[in-house]
Amino acid sequence: MKWNRALLGAVAAMATLFAAPCGSEDVVQPRHIAVHSKRRGASDLEVSLAPGKTVFVTYADLLTLPQEHFRVADDTNFTRPVEIDGVALARLPKLLGAPANQAMVIAACDDNYEAHYPAEYLHDHHPVLVLKVNGRDPAHWPLGSDGVPMGPYMVTHEHFQPSFHVFAHADEPQVPWGVVRLDLRDQTQVYAPILPRGPHANDPLVQQGYTIARQNCFRCHGLDGEGGTKSNRTWDVVARRAKADPQYFDEYVVSPKRLNPAAQMAGSPGYNPPTLNALRAYFMTFAEVRR
Repeated sequence: MKWNRALLGAVAAMATLFAAPCGSEDVVQPRHIAVHSKRRGASDLEVSLAPGKTVFVTYADLLTLPQEHFRVADDTNFTRPVEIDGVALARLPKLLGAPANQAMVIAACDDNYEAHYPAEYLHDHHPVLVLKVNGRDPAHWPLGSDGVPMGPYMVTHEHFQPSFHVFAHADEPQVPWGVVRLDLRDQTQVYAPILPRGPHANDPLVQQGYTIARQNCFRCHGLDGEGGTKSNRTWDVVARRAKADPQYFDEYVVSPKRLNPAAQMAGSPGYNPPTLNALRAYFMTFAEVRR
């Protein structure tokens, strides 16, 4: 059969879309989107495909991926409704060639804050890596709460509806800005260090506290190389405080600046005694068994 020129052009275009270019020496390997072993520009997105294996994706290449477009009115990062263009986070592991078990996405920010997107969050909330705000690139995005630009990347949702409640803790939107890296991980490995420990690990109250801590505290407090490190207080330090001074622990969680005016941690003023009891019960399982 003789193929006409239009059909051949269409085939060539599809091949270009779904394979990395072959002429660049620093392209790591053919994927659905070109990835590079070295940063090409300040707007490149760093991606960790595995411990010690980091690649970079250009902003221009991200714009070639299937885009989501919607209006956001309930993201607290914005003072007014905005139009968003971006890529669904759930698509990225496959597009970047990550193994099937590395479907969890972690957004790491320039201040060592992390937002975690396990499979259930990706399914329930459809978070999007933002590429344009009101049709404009990151250099022209609104300033963040501390007066600095919210780029190079951020994450938002078309509309967020909590999918669970634990006492006074409602499922929270993970909407980080200042995102500089995405880690594609196996979520069982990410959460393994913070699973409840010891003889009370399976107590219902402890498990409820774990659900709260996994979503809230893990963004800034790390353990054994996992979790955010924005706070200089590790998981063990928090656990020791929960056991040694429960009243201080509760007060700090609710209103950290009241106890330490220099605290960067956001308070949880809505947490009631049952919520605090669950959180404290969870952390105390670490104080009981850790060194």
